Amino acid sequence: MTDFLHVDGLTMRFGGLTAVDSLSFTVDHGAIHGLIGPNGAGKTTTFNAISGFYKPTAGKILLRGEEISGLKMHDVARRGVVRTFQHSTLFAELSVLENALVGTHMAFRPNIFAAIAGWDREDRHGARARAREALEFFGLDALMHERAGDLAHGHQRALGMAVAFAAHPDVILLDEPFTGMNPEETRAMMELMRKLRDSGVTILIVEHDMHAIMGLCDKITCMSFGKLLAEGGPEDIRNHPDVIEAYLGGARHVA
Repeated sequence: MTDFLHVDGLTMRFGGLTAVDSLSFTVDHGAIHGLIGPNGAGKTTTFNAISGFYKPTAGKILLRGEEISGLKMHDVARRGVVRTFQHSTLFAELSVLENALVGTHMAFRPNIFAAIAGWDREDRHGARARAREALEFFGLDALMHERAGDLAHGHQRALGMAVAFAAHPDVILLDEPFTGMNPEETRAMMELMRKLRDSGVTILIVEHDMHAIMGLCDKITCMSFGKLLAEGGPEDIRNHPDVIEAYLGGARHVA
């Protein structure tokens, strides 16, 4: 694993509120990296800055040594950083396959003139093949003609990841992917994330399910009040006194 995604002194201010305060951490290539912290710690704001939704007030975000902070979201995505959201952003009325096709638009950008002239047949074939590949990867190929809004919750979350995977990402930012899942769905999603990591995709995950985080992540960064609180492997974080205090006010274990 090598230094891949680096957050350097990230600061986000909104008026008089400092949501993220000089935060620095590094995500290694091929890792599953957790970003945790109590509610209001600044985790989603950090995600929004990395993905290009916010322009940092100060600091830098580097991908492979290239600064991506301040770029538009679509430019960040074209460089290989794709995110999912805490709440489903699927097109409920479209089929599972049609949703996956949305994720291919980075690699197969539509052109109205080419479509009218019939020159885009090869691109459309490539996009459809990539969408099918993404669905097969996440075990959704048998459901490709189903309406996305009719899927079970766990399948909807898997489809959201498939849409992101269809864009050929180097890094996927997952925002609370286990929200609303039962234990069986959580176990299935954890296996999908390991499979995604093993395929060469780096994962940065914000999550409140500590059992999932501790069982999944190679490294964990813990935030509190916008600042770095602690960082290390699952066991380091599980037993770190400052993390225990931040989460449970002094209880013995985080998870």
